[in-house]
Amino acid sequence: MKKALVAGLILLVVSAAFAEPFFQKDKGNSGRMLTGKVLDHNDNPLSNAVVYLTNTRTRTVKTYIVAQDGVYRFPALSLNIDYEIYAQLNGRKSDTKTVSQFDSRSQVNQNLKINMK
Repeated sequence: MKKALVAGLILLVVSAAFAEPFFQKDKGNSGRMLTGKVLDHNDNPLSNAVVYLTNTRTRTVKTYIVAQDGVYRFPALSLNIDYEIYAQLNGRKSDTKTVSQFDSRSQVNQNLKINMK
């Protein structure tokens, strides 16, 4: 009787170990990734520009200060919210762009241009 009980417990543990991935939530969907570069009118990267990302539903703002390569990155954004994005450097501002919730891409690239003349 004890052998059957032990065998049953072992079978249960082994089954649970192999079945676990089927019961987990889908962790593959980590949201949307927004990337891009901040550039001048000659397509040169602008270092130290500040990129502002606004959640249009809550009006929460996130910022990112770009390095020498001008690249910014906002990971794990909600797929069902619109965002507005613009960059600013030395009092000059890029046009504001929108990332729509209706855009189904998981990675969106938006370059932002600031006229420094």
